[in-house]
Amino acid sequence: MLGPTAHTDTFSRDNLPARDMWPDLILERPEYRYPDHINVAVELTDRNVEAGHGDRFALIGNGRKRTYRELADWSNRIARALVEDFGVEPGNRVLIRSGNNPAMVAAWLGATKAGAVVVNTMPMLRAAELSKIVDKAEIALALCDTRLAEDMDRCARDSRFLKRVVLFDGSRNHEAELDEVALGKPTSFDAIKTGRDDVALLGFTSGTTGQPKATMHFHRDILAIADGYAQSVLGVTPDDVFAGSPPLAFTFGLGGLAVFPLRFGATATLLEEATPPNLVKIIDTHKVTICFTAPTAYRAMMGAMDDGADLSSLRLAVSAGETLPAPVYKDWVAKTGVPILDGIGATELLHIFITNTPDDNKPGVTGKPVVGYEARVVGDDMNDMPKGQVGKLAVRGPTGCRYLADDRQAGYVRDGWNLTGDAFFEDEDGYFHFAARTDDMIISSGYNIAGPEVEAALLAHEAVSECAVVGVDHEERGQIVKAFVVPVSGYAGDAELVKALQDHVKQSIAPYKYPRAVEFIKALPKTQTGKVQRFRLKE
Repeated sequence: MLGPTAHTDTFSRDNLPARDMWPDLILERPEYRYPDHINVAVELTDRNVEAGHGDRFALIGNGRKRTYRELADWSNRIARALVEDFGVEPGNRVLIRSGNNPAMVAAWLGATKAGAVVVNTMPMLRAAELSKIVDKAEIALALCDTRLAEDMDRCARDSRFLKRVVLFDGSRNHEAELDEVALGKPTSFDAIKTGRDDVALLGFTSGTTGQPKATMHFHRDILAIADGYAQSVLGVTPDDVFAGSPPLAFTFGLGGLAVFPLRFGATATLLEEATPPNLVKIIDTHKVTICFTAPTAYRAMMGAMDDGADLSSLRLAVSAGETLPAPVYKDWVAKTGVPILDGIGATELLHIFITNTPDDNKPGVTGKPVVGYEARVVGDDMNDMPKGQVGKLAVRGPTGCRYLADDRQAGYVRDGWNLTGDAFFEDEDGYFHFAARTDDMIISSGYNIAGPEVEAALLAHEAVSECAVVGVDHEERGQIVKAFVVPVSGYAGDAELVKALQDHVKQSIAPYKYPRAVEFIKALPKTQTGKVQRFRLKE
Protein backbone atom coordinates (compact mmCIF):
# COMPACT_ATOMS: atom_id res chain seq x y z
CA MET A 1 0.00 0.00 0.00
CA LEU A 2 1.44 3.35 -1.06
CA GLY A 3 1.58 6.11 1.53
CA PRO A 4 0.01 9.56 1.17
CA THR A 5 0.98 11.83 -1.71
CA ALA A 6 1.51 15.58 -2.06
CA HIS A 7 1.50 15.44 -5.86
CA THR A 8 -1.25 17.39 -7.55
CA ASP A 9 0.17 16.26 -10.89
CA THR A 10 -0.35 12.50 -10.55
CA PHE A 11 1.48 11.44 -13.74
CA SER A 12 4.25 9.56 -11.95
CA ARG A 13 2.05 7.63 -9.55
CA ASP A 14 -0.41 6.91 -12.36
CA ASN A 15 2.39 5.38 -14.43
CA LEU A 16 3.91 3.12 -11.79
CA PRO A 17 3.84 -0.55 -12.72
CA ALA A 18 1.00 -2.62 -11.31
CA ARG A 19 1.76 -3.50 -7.69
CA ASP A 20 1.96 -7.23 -8.41
CA MET A 21 4.82 -6.50 -10.84
CA TRP A 22 6.99 -4.80 -8.24
CA PRO A 23 9.88 -6.59 -6.59
CA ASP A 24 9.54 -7.51 -2.94
CA LEU A 25 10.75 -4.61 -0.80
CA ILE A 26 12.51 -5.39 2.48
CA LEU A 27 11.86 -2.44 4.77
CA GLU A 28 11.79 -3.96 8.25
CA ARG A 29 15.22 -2.72 9.37
CA PRO A 30 15.04 0.48 11.45
CA GLU A 31 17.36 2.43 9.12
CA TYR A 32 14.85 1.97 6.27
CA ARG A 33 11.80 3.20 8.14
CA TYR A 34 10.70 6.74 7.33
CA PRO A 35 7.73 8.91 8.32
CA ASP A 36 4.73 9.18 6.00
CA HIS A 37 5.85 12.62 4.80
CA ILE A 38 9.49 13.39 4.04
CA ASN A 39 11.27 15.55 1.47
CA VAL A 40 14.74 14.26 0.66
CA ALA A 41 16.05 17.73 -0.27
CA VAL A 42 15.15 19.08 3.16
CA GLU A 43 16.87 16.12 4.80
CA LEU A 44 20.07 16.82 2.83
CA THR A 45 20.22 20.59 3.48
CA ASP A 46 18.08 22.17 6.19
CA ARG A 47 18.49 19.23 8.55
CA ASN A 48 22.26 19.70 8.45
CA VAL A 49 21.87 23.35 9.39
CA GLU A 50 19.60 22.34 12.27
CA ALA A 51 22.22 19.79 13.35
CA GLY A 52 24.86 22.50 13.68
CA HIS A 53 26.64 21.94 10.36
CA GLY A 54 25.55 25.24 8.82
CA ASP A 55 29.06 26.66 8.57
CA ARG A 56 30.65 23.46 7.26
CA PHE A 57 31.37 23.22 3.55
CA ALA A 58 28.79 21.20 1.63
CA LEU A 59 29.95 21.69 -1.97
CA ILE A 60 33.22 22.70 -3.61
CA GLY A 61 33.48 23.28 -7.33
CA ASN A 62 34.07 25.78 -10.12
CA GLY A 63 36.19 28.00 -7.92
CA ARG A 64 33.79 28.42 -5.04
CA LYS A 65 32.69 26.77 -1.80
CA ARG A 66 29.15 26.60 -0.44
CA THR A 67 28.39 25.99 3.21
CA TYR A 68 25.35 24.00 4.26
CA ARG A 69 23.60 27.23 5.25
CA GLU A 70 24.32 28.75 1.84
CA LEU A 71 23.14 25.59 0.06
CA ALA A 72 19.92 25.48 2.09
CA ASP A 73 19.26 29.17 1.37
CA TRP A 74 20.10 28.91 -2.33
CA SER A 75 17.96 25.82 -2.91
CA ASN A 76 15.10 27.57 -1.08
CA ARG A 77 15.43 30.57 -3.41
CA ILE A 78 15.38 28.27 -6.44
CA ALA A 79 12.34 26.43 -5.12
CA ARG A 80 10.51 29.73 -4.67
CA ALA A 81 11.44 30.82 -8.20
CA LEU A 82 10.21 27.54 -9.67
CA VAL A 83 6.88 27.73 -7.86
CA GLU A 84 6.19 31.48 -8.04
CA ASP A 85 7.66 32.40 -11.43
CA PHE A 86 7.79 29.19 -13.47
CA GLY A 87 4.59 27.52 -12.32
CA VAL A 88 5.99 24.26 -10.98
CA GLU A 89 3.41 22.14 -9.20
CA PRO A 90 4.06 19.06 -7.05
CA GLY A 91 4.53 16.08 -9.33
CA ASN A 92 5.60 18.04 -12.42
CA ARG A 93 8.65 16.55 -14.09
CA VAL A 94 11.60 18.93 -14.34
CA LEU A 95 14.61 18.07 -16.49
CA ILE A 96 18.06 19.32 -15.44
CA ARG A 97 20.91 19.46 -17.96
CA SER A 98 24.34 20.22 -16.57
CA GLY A 99 27.78 18.92 -15.80
CA ASN A 100 29.00 18.14 -12.29
CA ASN A 101 28.96 21.47 -10.50
CA PRO A 102 27.38 23.02 -7.38
CA ALA A 103 24.74 24.83 -9.46
CA MET A 104 23.36 21.52 -10.70
CA VAL A 105 23.11 20.13 -7.17
CA ALA A 106 21.34 23.30 -6.01
CA ALA A 107 18.91 23.08 -8.95
CA TRP A 108 18.16 19.43 -8.15
CA LEU A 109 17.58 20.22 -4.47
CA GLY A 110 15.47 23.28 -5.25
CA ALA A 111 13.25 21.42 -7.69
CA THR A 112 12.87 18.58 -5.20
CA LYS A 113 11.88 21.00 -2.43
CA ALA A 114 9.23 22.34 -4.81
CA GLY A 115 7.81 18.81 -5.06
CA ALA A 116 8.97 18.20 -8.63
CA VAL A 117 10.03 14.84 -10.03
CA VAL A 118 13.56 15.52 -11.24
CA VAL A 119 15.16 14.05 -14.36
CA ASN A 120 18.92 14.66 -14.36
CA THR A 121 20.52 14.31 -17.79
CA MET A 122 24.04 13.96 -19.09
CA PRO A 123 25.65 16.97 -20.76
CA MET A 124 26.82 14.82 -23.68
CA LEU A 125 23.30 13.94 -24.82
CA ARG A 126 22.17 15.39 -28.15
CA ALA A 127 18.77 16.84 -29.01
CA ALA A 128 17.38 13.56 -30.36
CA GLU A 129 18.32 11.71 -27.17
CA LEU A 130 16.89 14.45 -24.98
CA SER A 131 13.66 14.30 -26.98
CA LYS A 132 13.18 10.62 -26.13
CA ILE A 133 13.49 11.46 -22.43
CA VAL A 134 11.17 14.46 -22.67
CA ASP A 135 8.54 12.42 -24.49
CA LYS A 136 8.75 9.46 -22.12
CA ALA A 137 8.37 11.57 -18.98
CA GLU A 138 6.16 14.26 -20.55
CA ILE A 139 8.43 17.04 -19.33
CA ALA A 140 7.25 20.64 -19.70
CA LEU A 141 10.14 22.50 -18.00
CA ALA A 142 13.89 22.12 -18.35
CA LEU A 143 16.63 23.82 -16.32
CA CYS A 144 19.82 24.02 -18.35
CA ASP A 145 23.37 25.23 -17.87
CA THR A 146 23.88 28.16 -20.26
CA ARG A 147 26.88 26.39 -21.78
CA LEU A 148 24.72 23.45 -22.87
CA ALA A 149 21.72 25.32 -24.23
CA GLU A 150 22.05 24.57 -27.95
CA ASP A 151 20.83 20.96 -27.95
CA MET A 152 18.28 21.70 -25.24
CA ASP A 153 16.78 24.52 -27.33
CA ARG A 154 16.79 22.30 -30.41
CA CYS A 155 14.91 19.66 -28.45
CA ALA A 156 12.35 22.21 -27.25
CA ARG A 157 11.69 23.57 -30.77
CA ASP A 158 10.38 20.21 -31.97
CA SER A 159 8.79 18.97 -28.73
CA ARG A 160 5.08 18.62 -28.08
CA PHE A 161 5.72 18.49 -24.31
CA LEU A 162 8.65 20.77 -23.49
CA LYS A 163 7.25 24.28 -23.18
CA ARG A 164 10.09 26.19 -21.54
CA VAL A 165 13.85 26.05 -21.08
CA VAL A 166 15.18 28.15 -18.19
CA LEU A 167 18.92 28.72 -18.13
CA PHE A 168 21.18 28.81 -15.08
CA ASP A 169 24.85 29.67 -14.77
CA GLY A 170 26.84 26.55 -13.99
CA SER A 171 30.02 28.55 -13.47
CA ARG A 172 30.78 30.66 -10.41
CA ASN A 173 28.66 33.61 -11.57
CA HIS A 174 24.89 34.20 -11.40
CA GLU A 175 24.19 35.67 -14.80
CA ALA A 176 21.32 33.60 -16.19
CA GLU A 177 17.54 33.73 -15.90
CA LEU A 178 17.06 31.24 -13.06
CA ASP A 179 19.86 32.80 -11.02
CA GLU A 180 18.53 36.33 -11.46
CA VAL A 181 14.98 35.37 -10.49
CA ALA A 182 16.17 33.31 -7.51
CA LEU A 183 18.39 36.11 -6.22
CA GLY A 184 15.28 38.24 -5.75
CA LYS A 185 13.58 35.67 -3.53
CA PRO A 186 13.68 35.24 0.28
CA THR A 187 15.92 32.49 1.64
CA SER A 188 13.03 30.76 3.36
CA PHE A 189 10.69 28.25 1.71
CA ASP A 190 8.18 25.81 3.11
CA ALA A 191 9.18 22.74 1.17
CA ILE A 192 6.38 20.60 -0.20
CA LYS A 193 5.57 17.88 2.33
CA THR A 194 5.99 15.07 -0.12
CA GLY A 195 5.07 11.52 0.82
CA ARG A 196 7.84 9.02 1.40
CA ASP A 197 6.33 7.06 -1.52
CA ASP A 198 6.12 10.05 -3.86
CA VAL A 199 8.40 9.73 -6.86
CA ALA A 200 11.31 12.15 -6.46
CA LEU A 201 13.62 11.06 -9.25
CA LEU A 202 13.42 9.46 -12.67
CA GLY A 203 16.68 7.79 -13.58
CA PHE A 204 16.92 7.06 -17.27
CA THR A 205 18.87 4.08 -18.50
CA SER A 206 19.34 2.76 -22.02
CA GLY A 207 17.70 -0.51 -22.95
CA THR A 208 19.43 -2.87 -25.36
CA THR A 209 17.07 -1.56 -28.04
CA GLY A 210 18.17 2.02 -27.53
CA GLN A 211 14.73 2.99 -26.22
CA PRO A 212 15.31 4.59 -22.80
CA LYS A 213 13.74 3.19 -19.67
CA ALA A 214 12.77 5.48 -16.80
CA THR A 215 13.41 4.04 -13.34
CA MET A 216 11.20 5.54 -10.65
CA HIS A 217 12.66 6.35 -7.23
CA PHE A 218 10.76 7.56 -4.18
CA HIS A 219 12.00 10.06 -1.59
CA ARG A 220 12.64 7.19 0.82
CA ASP A 221 14.68 5.30 -1.79
CA ILE A 222 17.20 8.12 -2.06
CA LEU A 223 17.62 8.24 1.70
CA ALA A 224 17.83 4.44 1.89
CA ILE A 225 20.97 4.20 -0.25
CA ALA A 226 22.70 6.58 2.15
CA ASP A 227 21.33 5.03 5.33
CA GLY A 228 22.30 1.60 4.03
CA TYR A 229 25.43 1.48 1.88
CA ALA A 230 26.98 4.85 2.80
CA GLN A 231 26.49 4.36 6.52
CA SER A 232 27.16 0.64 6.94
CA VAL A 233 29.93 0.24 4.33
CA LEU A 234 31.58 3.64 3.97
CA GLY A 235 30.97 4.83 7.53
CA VAL A 236 30.61 8.44 6.38
CA THR A 237 31.19 11.21 8.94
CA PRO A 238 31.07 15.01 8.69
CA ASP A 239 34.88 15.01 8.36
CA ASP A 240 34.80 13.15 5.05
CA VAL A 241 35.48 14.83 1.72
CA PHE A 242 34.18 13.12 -1.44
CA ALA A 243 35.41 13.30 -5.03
CA GLY A 244 34.88 11.23 -8.14
CA SER A 245 34.19 11.03 -11.83
CA PRO A 246 30.64 9.65 -12.35
CA PRO A 247 28.17 12.16 -13.80
CA LEU A 248 25.54 13.39 -11.36
CA ALA A 249 23.03 12.42 -14.04
CA PHE A 250 23.87 8.78 -13.24
CA THR A 251 22.35 7.50 -10.02
CA PHE A 252 25.80 6.14 -9.12
CA GLY A 253 27.21 9.67 -9.34
CA LEU A 254 24.25 11.35 -7.65
CA GLY A 255 24.60 8.96 -4.73
CA GLY A 256 28.36 9.07 -4.37
CA LEU A 257 28.88 12.78 -5.02
CA ALA A 258 25.73 14.36 -3.57
CA VAL A 259 23.42 12.14 -1.54
CA PHE A 260 26.07 10.38 0.55
CA PRO A 261 28.07 13.43 1.63
CA LEU A 262 25.02 15.65 2.16
CA ARG A 263 23.22 13.02 4.22
CA PHE A 264 26.01 13.03 6.81
CA GLY A 265 27.17 16.65 6.81
CA ALA A 266 30.31 15.85 4.78
CA THR A 267 31.79 17.73 1.81
CA ALA A 268 31.47 16.99 -1.90
CA THR A 269 34.08 18.25 -4.36
CA LEU A 270 32.71 18.39 -7.91
CA LEU A 271 34.60 18.29 -11.20
CA GLU A 272 33.12 19.01 -14.61
CA GLU A 273 36.17 17.46 -16.27
CA ALA A 274 36.98 14.55 -13.98
CA THR A 275 40.07 13.29 -15.76
CA PRO A 276 42.55 11.31 -13.66
CA PRO A 277 44.98 14.28 -13.50
CA ASN A 278 42.15 16.56 -12.33
CA LEU A 279 41.05 13.98 -9.77
CA VAL A 280 44.58 13.67 -8.45
CA LYS A 281 44.81 17.45 -8.12
CA ILE A 282 41.51 17.83 -6.27
CA ILE A 283 42.33 14.93 -3.93
CA ASP A 284 45.60 16.61 -3.01
CA THR A 285 44.16 20.14 -2.78
CA HIS A 286 41.08 19.37 -0.69
CA LYS A 287 42.39 16.30 1.16
CA VAL A 288 39.69 14.02 -0.22
CA THR A 289 38.98 10.95 1.92
CA ILE A 290 36.57 8.95 -0.28
CA CYS A 291 36.90 8.63 -4.06
CA PHE A 292 34.39 7.19 -6.54
CA THR A 293 35.70 6.31 -9.99
CA ALA A 294 36.30 3.50 -12.47
CA PRO A 295 39.25 1.06 -12.49
CA THR A 296 40.81 2.82 -15.48
CA ALA A 297 41.12 6.01 -13.44
CA TYR A 298 42.66 4.23 -10.46
CA ARG A 299 45.28 2.77 -12.76
CA ALA A 300 46.12 6.26 -14.03
CA MET A 301 46.19 7.66 -10.49
CA MET A 302 48.80 5.07 -9.50
CA GLY A 303 50.93 6.30 -12.37
CA ALA A 304 50.58 9.85 -11.06
CA MET A 305 51.82 8.70 -7.66
CA ASP A 306 55.03 7.58 -9.33
CA ASP A 307 55.42 11.18 -10.44
CA GLY A 308 54.97 12.53 -6.92
CA ALA A 309 51.19 12.89 -6.53
CA ASP A 310 50.01 12.85 -2.91
CA LEU A 311 46.91 10.70 -2.32
CA SER A 312 47.62 10.06 1.34
CA SER A 313 44.37 11.71 2.51
CA LEU A 314 42.28 8.91 0.99
CA ARG A 315 40.82 6.37 3.39
CA LEU A 316 38.54 4.57 0.90
CA ALA A 317 38.41 4.07 -2.86
CA VAL A 318 35.14 2.90 -4.42
CA SER A 319 35.20 1.22 -7.82
CA ALA A 320 32.06 0.64 -9.84
CA GLY A 321 30.66 1.00 -13.32
CA GLU A 322 32.73 -1.93 -14.51
CA THR A 323 34.34 -4.95 -12.89
CA LEU A 324 37.48 -4.21 -10.89
CA PRO A 325 40.31 -6.34 -12.36
CA ALA A 326 42.25 -8.25 -9.72
CA PRO A 327 45.63 -6.80 -10.86
CA VAL A 328 44.33 -3.24 -10.33
CA TYR A 329 43.07 -4.17 -6.85
CA LYS A 330 46.40 -5.72 -5.90
CA ASP A 331 48.51 -2.89 -7.30
CA TRP A 332 46.35 -0.22 -5.65
CA VAL A 333 46.39 -1.81 -2.20
CA ALA A 334 50.13 -2.47 -2.44
CA LYS A 335 50.89 1.10 -3.47
CA THR A 336 48.47 3.03 -1.24
CA GLY A 337 47.50 0.73 1.60
CA VAL A 338 43.95 2.02 1.08
CA PRO A 339 41.06 -0.44 0.57
CA ILE A 340 39.54 -0.35 -2.91
CA LEU A 341 35.96 -1.58 -2.80
CA ASP A 342 34.47 -3.32 -5.81
CA GLY A 343 30.71 -3.43 -5.96
CA ILE A 344 27.76 -3.72 -8.29
CA GLY A 345 24.70 -1.54 -8.53
CA ALA A 346 22.03 -0.73 -11.07
CA THR A 347 19.98 2.32 -11.99
CA GLU A 348 16.91 0.19 -11.31
CA LEU A 349 17.97 -0.30 -7.67
CA LEU A 350 19.46 3.21 -7.50
CA HIS A 351 22.93 2.31 -6.20
CA ILE A 352 25.28 -0.43 -4.99
CA PHE A 353 23.69 -3.55 -3.50
CA ILE A 354 26.59 -6.03 -3.43
CA THR A 355 30.01 -4.86 -2.29
CA ASN A 356 33.29 -5.51 -0.61
CA THR A 357 33.77 -3.67 2.68
CA PRO A 358 36.78 -1.98 4.29
CA ASP A 359 37.24 -4.97 6.58
CA ASP A 360 36.36 -7.67 4.06
CA ASN A 361 37.69 -7.18 0.54
CA LYS A 362 39.31 -9.55 -1.93
CA PRO A 363 40.68 -9.26 -5.47
CA GLY A 364 38.38 -10.48 -8.23
CA VAL A 365 35.38 -10.66 -5.90
CA THR A 366 32.33 -8.38 -6.02
CA GLY A 367 31.48 -9.09 -2.38
CA LYS A 368 28.38 -9.73 -0.30
CA PRO A 369 24.96 -8.00 -0.18
CA VAL A 370 24.69 -4.59 1.47
CA VAL A 371 22.80 -4.66 4.78
CA GLY A 372 19.09 -5.09 4.07
CA TYR A 373 19.61 -6.69 0.64
CA GLU A 374 19.42 -10.34 -0.33
CA ALA A 375 21.02 -11.92 -3.41
CA ARG A 376 20.78 -15.28 -5.18
CA VAL A 377 22.18 -16.88 -8.31
CA VAL A 378 19.35 -18.56 -10.21
CA GLY A 379 18.65 -20.50 -13.36
CA ASP A 380 15.99 -19.80 -15.96
CA ASP A 381 13.46 -21.52 -13.67
CA MET A 382 14.35 -19.13 -10.79
CA ASN A 383 15.70 -22.02 -8.72
CA ASP A 384 19.04 -21.55 -6.99
CA MET A 385 22.13 -22.61 -8.90
CA PRO A 386 24.66 -24.82 -7.09
CA LYS A 387 27.51 -22.92 -5.43
CA GLY A 388 30.24 -22.18 -7.93
CA GLN A 389 27.98 -22.42 -10.99
CA VAL A 390 27.18 -19.37 -13.09
CA GLY A 391 23.59 -18.19 -13.32
CA LYS A 392 21.49 -15.03 -13.26
CA LEU A 393 21.90 -12.57 -10.40
CA ALA A 394 18.65 -11.97 -8.51
CA VAL A 395 18.44 -9.25 -5.84
CA ARG A 396 15.87 -7.72 -3.52
CA GLY A 397 16.05 -5.19 -0.70
CA PRO A 398 14.84 -1.73 0.35
CA THR A 399 15.04 -0.44 -3.25
CA GLY A 400 13.92 -2.11 -6.46
CA CYS A 401 12.90 -1.76 -10.08
CA ARG A 402 9.85 0.26 -11.04
CA TYR A 403 9.85 1.29 -14.70
CA LEU A 404 7.61 4.13 -15.83
CA ALA A 405 4.91 2.68 -18.11
CA ASP A 406 7.19 0.04 -19.61
CA ASP A 407 6.50 -3.56 -20.60
CA ARG A 408 10.13 -4.40 -19.77
CA GLN A 409 9.14 -4.41 -16.08
CA ALA A 410 8.01 -8.02 -16.55
CA GLY A 411 11.49 -9.00 -17.70
CA TYR A 412 13.37 -7.30 -14.89
CA VAL A 413 11.23 -8.50 -11.98
CA ARG A 414 10.30 -12.16 -11.52
CA ASP A 415 8.80 -13.76 -8.44
CA GLY A 416 9.56 -10.62 -6.42
CA TRP A 417 13.26 -10.54 -7.38
CA ASN A 418 15.16 -8.02 -9.51
CA LEU A 419 17.03 -9.74 -12.36
CA THR A 420 19.86 -7.32 -13.08
CA GLY A 421 21.03 -8.76 -16.39
CA ASP A 422 24.33 -9.94 -14.87
CA ALA A 423 25.71 -13.45 -14.75
CA PHE A 424 27.30 -14.32 -11.37
CA PHE A 425 28.30 -17.26 -9.26
CA GLU A 426 28.31 -17.55 -5.47
CA ASP A 427 31.17 -19.37 -3.76
CA GLU A 428 30.96 -21.62 -0.71
CA ASP A 429 31.66 -18.67 1.62
CA GLY A 430 28.79 -16.56 0.31
CA TYR A 431 30.85 -14.18 -1.83
CA PHE A 432 29.46 -13.18 -5.22
CA HIS A 433 31.67 -13.20 -8.33
CA PHE A 434 30.84 -11.40 -11.59
CA ALA A 435 30.98 -13.52 -14.75
CA ALA A 436 29.44 -11.50 -17.61
CA ARG A 437 26.43 -9.52 -18.78
CA THR A 438 23.46 -11.64 -19.75
CA ASP A 439 22.27 -9.24 -22.44
CA ASP A 440 23.90 -7.39 -25.31
CA MET A 441 24.49 -4.17 -23.41
CA ILE A 442 27.98 -2.82 -23.96
CA ILE A 443 29.61 -1.41 -20.82
CA SER A 444 32.61 0.77 -21.62
CA SER A 445 34.40 2.73 -18.87
CA GLY A 446 31.22 2.54 -16.80
CA TYR A 447 28.92 3.83 -19.56
CA ASN A 448 26.00 1.69 -20.75
CA ILE A 449 25.85 1.72 -24.54
CA ALA A 450 23.08 0.10 -26.58
CA GLY A 451 24.43 -1.39 -29.79
CA PRO A 452 21.28 -0.81 -31.87
CA GLU A 453 21.45 2.91 -31.15
CA VAL A 454 25.01 3.09 -32.52
CA GLU A 455 23.95 1.00 -35.51
CA ALA A 456 21.15 3.44 -36.25
CA ALA A 457 23.59 6.35 -36.21
CA LEU A 458 25.99 4.53 -38.54
CA LEU A 459 23.24 3.57 -40.96
CA ALA A 460 22.38 7.23 -41.38
CA HIS A 461 25.76 7.73 -43.12
CA GLU A 462 25.67 7.49 -46.91
CA ALA A 463 28.65 5.11 -47.00
CA VAL A 464 27.04 2.42 -44.82
CA SER A 465 25.02 -0.36 -46.42
CA GLU A 466 24.71 -2.59 -43.35
CA CYS A 467 26.34 -2.72 -39.94
CA ALA A 468 26.34 -4.50 -36.61
CA VAL A 469 27.78 -3.32 -33.32
CA VAL A 470 29.14 -5.48 -30.51
CA GLY A 471 31.20 -5.01 -27.38
CA VAL A 472 34.69 -6.43 -27.39
CA ASP A 473 36.97 -6.86 -24.41
CA HIS A 474 39.44 -4.06 -23.72
CA GLU A 475 42.13 -4.02 -21.05
CA GLU A 476 41.53 -0.46 -19.85
CA ARG A 477 37.86 0.20 -20.63
CA GLY A 478 36.41 -3.21 -19.89
CA GLN A 479 34.74 -3.19 -23.30
CA ILE A 480 34.79 -0.94 -26.34
CA VAL A 481 32.24 -0.49 -29.09
CA LYS A 482 33.24 -2.27 -32.29
CA ALA A 483 31.34 -1.76 -35.53
CA PHE A 484 31.32 -4.23 -38.38
CA VAL A 485 30.41 -2.25 -41.50
CA VAL A 486 29.41 -3.34 -45.00
CA PRO A 487 30.25 -0.26 -47.10
CA VAL A 488 28.15 0.93 -50.01
CA SER A 489 29.63 -0.02 -53.37
CA GLY A 490 32.16 2.56 -54.47
CA TYR A 491 33.37 3.45 -50.95
CA ALA A 492 36.81 2.25 -49.91
CA GLY A 493 37.01 0.67 -46.47
CA ASP A 494 40.03 2.66 -45.38
CA ALA A 495 41.26 4.75 -42.47
CA GLU A 496 39.67 7.87 -43.91
CA LEU A 497 36.22 6.27 -43.90
CA VAL A 498 36.79 4.96 -40.35
CA LYS A 499 37.38 8.49 -39.13
CA ALA A 500 34.42 9.84 -41.10
CA LEU A 501 32.09 7.25 -39.55
CA GLN A 502 33.42 7.87 -36.04
CA ASP A 503 32.96 11.62 -36.42
CA HIS A 504 29.46 11.08 -37.79
CA VAL A 505 28.41 9.02 -34.77
CA LYS A 506 29.89 11.60 -32.38
CA GLN A 507 27.76 14.27 -34.01
CA SER A 508 24.60 12.13 -34.05
CA ILE A 509 24.52 10.73 -30.51
CA ALA A 510 26.51 11.16 -27.29
CA PRO A 511 30.21 11.06 -28.25
CA TYR A 512 31.13 8.35 -25.74
CA LYS A 513 29.03 5.88 -27.76
CA TYR A 514 31.13 6.08 -30.93
CA PRO A 515 32.80 2.88 -32.23
CA ARG A 516 36.44 2.91 -31.21
CA ALA A 517 37.05 0.00 -33.56
CA VAL A 518 35.64 -0.33 -37.09
CA GLU A 519 36.07 -3.36 -39.31
CA PHE A 520 34.86 -3.46 -42.91
CA ILE A 521 33.39 -6.76 -44.10
CA LYS A 522 31.65 -7.95 -47.27
CA ALA A 523 28.55 -9.31 -45.53
CA LEU A 524 27.14 -9.71 -42.03
CA PRO A 525 26.64 -13.25 -40.70
CA LYS A 526 22.91 -13.94 -40.52
CA THR A 527 20.44 -16.69 -39.76
CA GLN A 528 18.10 -18.03 -42.45
CA THR A 529 15.48 -15.61 -41.19
CA GLY A 530 17.85 -12.67 -41.64
CA LYS A 531 18.76 -12.07 -38.00
CA VAL A 532 22.33 -10.90 -37.51
CA GLN A 533 24.42 -13.44 -35.62
CA ARG A 534 26.30 -11.07 -33.34
CA PHE A 535 27.88 -13.91 -31.43
CA ARG A 536 29.84 -14.80 -34.55
CA LEU A 537 31.19 -11.27 -34.75
CA LYS A 538 32.55 -11.64 -31.23
CA GLU A 539 34.48 -14.83 -32.05
